[in-house]
Amino acid sequence: MNKLGFDNKKYLEMQSEKIEERINSFGGKLYLEFGGKLFDDYHASRVLPGFEPDSKIKMLLKLKEIAEILVVISARDIENNKYRRDLGITYDADVLRLLDIFKSKGLYVGSVVMTMYHSHPTVDGFIKRLNNLGVNVYKHYAIEGYPSDVQKIVSDEGYGKNEYVPTTRRLVVVTAPGPGSGKMATCLSQLYHENARSVKAGYAKFETFPIWNLPLSHPVNAAYEAATADLNDVNMIDPFHLEAYGTLAVNYNRDVEIFPVLNAMFEKILGKSPYKSPTDMGVNMAGNCIFDDAVCREASNAEIIRRYYAALCDARTGRVGKEVVAKLELLMSKMGVSTDDRAAIKPALEKAEATGAPAVAIELGDGTIVTGKTGNLLGASAAALLNALKVLGGIHDKIELISPTVIEPIQKLKVNHMGAVNPRLHTDEVLMALSICAVTNPTAQLALNQLDKLKNAEIHSTVLLSHVDEKTFKALGMHVTCEPVKAARPL
Repeated sequence: MNKLGFDNKKYLEMQSEKIEERINSFGGKLYLEFGGKLFDDYHASRVLPGFEPDSKIKMLLKLKEIAEILVVISARDIENNKYRRDLGITYDADVLRLLDIFKSKGLYVGSVVMTMYHSHPTVDGFIKRLNNLGVNVYKHYAIEGYPSDVQKIVSDEGYGKNEYVPTTRRLVVVTAPGPGSGKMATCLSQLYHENARSVKAGYAKFETFPIWNLPLSHPVNAAYEAATADLNDVNMIDPFHLEAYGTLAVNYNRDVEIFPVLNAMFEKILGKSPYKSPTDMGVNMAGNCIFDDAVCREASNAEIIRRYYAALCDARTGRVGKEVVAKLELLMSKMGVSTDDRAAIKPALEKAEATGAPAVAIELGDGTIVTGKTGNLLGASAAALLNALKVLGGIHDKIELISPTVIEPIQKLKVNHMGAVNPRLHTDEVLMALSICAVTNPTAQLALNQLDKLKNAEIHSTVLLSHVDEKTFKALGMHVTCEPVKAARPL
């Protein structure tokens, strides 16, 4: 499970060289669209084992003297309270987090761009909050006929209505909390305004997925389609690239649709477009750094299943429609994978059926399956976590890591003073109790020492997890799925 298939060191070297090469190809200024997660690309680290989540920021730090960052967020995402599942926070909260991270790394953050702007209390409130923090916010608007009506888009009635974002450095990195935020549109709008000011500027795209030089049906590319199922993104052969070079390259529908707009922009700026295809726009070198294709295929198929369960849960809670689930079911069928391929699912369901209560199963790195059931003292997640630590530490199952005399006062505190309905300990509470016990109990300390070994373990719960338990598991680097079922009693 913990085998590597991706050479991250090679990737950093090749990617940095490619970006610098593209910067040098434009004499004035380059707008570089950073797709995916700039600081913590956990999707990439899951489907490309060996990829480090902060690889992109490491590359950017090499260019920090000439770079500034524009953070883009869609007003619609703020209004709809869209959130990052991997972090469990909303997009607007993630903008604030990203601003703090960039500044702490010594990177210059120029502004925030609010795309698809329309007046709304939540949207306007967030803009005011950013202004109070000393962050400049610029508004970009929806354009009727986008992206097909090129003449209108590339005019004063289109991009011309957007507020121009003043930038001062040669490399302008445009990033966002997630896909669909309007990064490309922001870049194109800026090119339009720079041209109106007689400033030469170019555009390039740094997007990890889909990987252009992997087959269309490759699981790595299919996993990207699964990750963006709610956006209706579709991987496809780049028709412009095929026509221009006679070779196959993989791209996705939004880039193909927007390419005529980009061509029109460059024709106004440079007289002709430097790109013959959407694939030409990219600088992605990830496909050249896979050294074990089988490992990446297996990891990507596992990610598709996880995305399917995430969609089931989101549909259950009303975050997405059933059509997203249907799309993922079709994708799973196409890739020849099923829920039976996730080893933790069956043991969890069997434990729940045997006990008549929620249960959790954990698949450890060596394939060992550990389960946890709901008890009077611990929730199923907490029980499974302790059982996993016992197995990893070679601790006998009968040994109590935390005495009931320690747990019971915590339960009384929760119920009698903290207003909790559920007396059972959650995962964060059980880890705190275990830490206290470790001061005087060497066995408890031995269990704590195993926490790092839980990274990349696979978890399945028979009910929707509490936010606390899900957050704890993800903080430990574990991969969580749940049945789309609400617990009959508090977890």
